[in-house]
Amino acid sequence: MRINLPRWLIGIAVLSLAACTPSHNDSYASKFVSGYVVVHEIFWSADHDGPYPFTTSGEISCVYYPEFGTEVYFEPAGYIDESSIGTPLNKAAAESLKQAGLVPNVPYSIKKGADLSEAREVGLKACGEQRE
Repeated sequence: MRINLPRWLIGIAVLSLAACTPSHNDSYASKFVSGYVVVHEIFWSADHDGPYPFTTSGEISCVYYPEFGTEVYFEPAGYIDESSIGTPLNKAAAESLKQAGLVPNVPYSIKKGADLSEAREVGLKACGEQRE
């Protein structure tokens, strides 16, 4: 039986293991933050001014690293697991993937010409609220 855990939960588990190693800086672990918000076109207009920017429902996720800043990603429903690499929604996420030599492996789910500013704000807020 396979258990599907959110990607952020796996990241926290890996980070906590890494934090136990003697060479790891414990202050780094205390600054690591992640979060996500489930989004769907039907509910988007209730809280946002702009049109829904994605072609499907899914999660806007964020992860904060002190060295890189807050990375924001979109992962379509059905592709949210530990092996998925979401579509980057901000420069920090795109640069982080580029530096790691990774590419998104989920279907491209951004509408052509979509304004992603509200989606980025949703992701940044998800991490910001948890950091406060």
